[in-house]
Parts: sequence; structure tokens; C-alpha cells
Amino acid sequence: MDLSNLQPAAGSVTRSTRIGRGPGSGKGGTSTRGHKGAKSRSGYKRKIGFEGGQMPLQRRLPKWGFKNINRVEYKAINLDLIQSLAEAKNLTKVGVAELQAAGFISRSQRVKILANGAITSAIAVEAHAFSKAAQAAIEAAGGSISKIEK
Repeated sequence: MDLSNLQPAAGSVTRSTRIGRGPGSGKGGTSTRGHKGAKSRSGYKRKIGFEGGQMPLQRRLPKWGFKNINRVEYKAINLDLIQSLAEAKNLTKVGVAELQAAGFISRSQRVKILANGAITSAIAVEAHAFSKAAQAAIEAAGGSISKIEK
């Protein structure tokens, strides 16, 4: 076996049916479209979501909620994660670059520091937002915070 005699498995490749090519083909005449009506004609396009006159799904379900275009999404990072990262890498400053290098956030994400867990060492923390409890916990441990304006 080599490249010159490769071929697909038997029955895996079938020729497309050529419709509208005369009565001998068995698919001539109406070209599988039936007789008359909108569906038999060129240019027919069924409305998206049309269910044959039944009330369509998008009209049966109630309208609900809205999407705030001004919403700012933050990735939540807890104090215990910052403490463990600082201990593992022997850091005194933990910022967006360090969190990104460790794989906790992606390049485009904004970070908010939350107060879950405890922080024991003095660490300078840099992020886009802080909860009040997290800010108080960092400063109580002797660390400092700096907000990134983006």
C-alpha cells in the first residue's frame, strides 16, 4: 500500500443526487418539490422559528431581564489565594502580572480582591477593585493596596 493506490472505504463516498435532469433520472419534472405552492417555487424562504402556524417558542416564553451594556465583569480572587501565591513564589508584591503568570486570570480580565480566607504577611496587592473587608484585612496585616485604573 502506498500513496498511488489509496482510496476511500467501500460505501463511504456517494455521488450527490442530480435533480431536475429529465424523466430518466427519476428526479425530473418537479425536482422533488411536489406540485405548486410556495415551497415548490424559487425564492421560498420559511420564516425563522415558524412552526406551521403553532405559536412559536420565542412567543410562548415570557420576556425576561435585560443585558446591561455598561456592566464591568471582574474575576474574583480571594485573600487565601494571594497568600498561597506569595508564599509559593516568595513574593512581596502580588499584581495582575503575577496572577496572569500563575494562570489564575487571562490577559483581558479585570481583578477584584475579595476577603475570603486570611492574609498573614505584609503583601502589596495591585488590582482593579477591592472589597472593603479585603482592603481592611490587607492593611491590618501590614500590606498595601493599589488600584489600577483601566
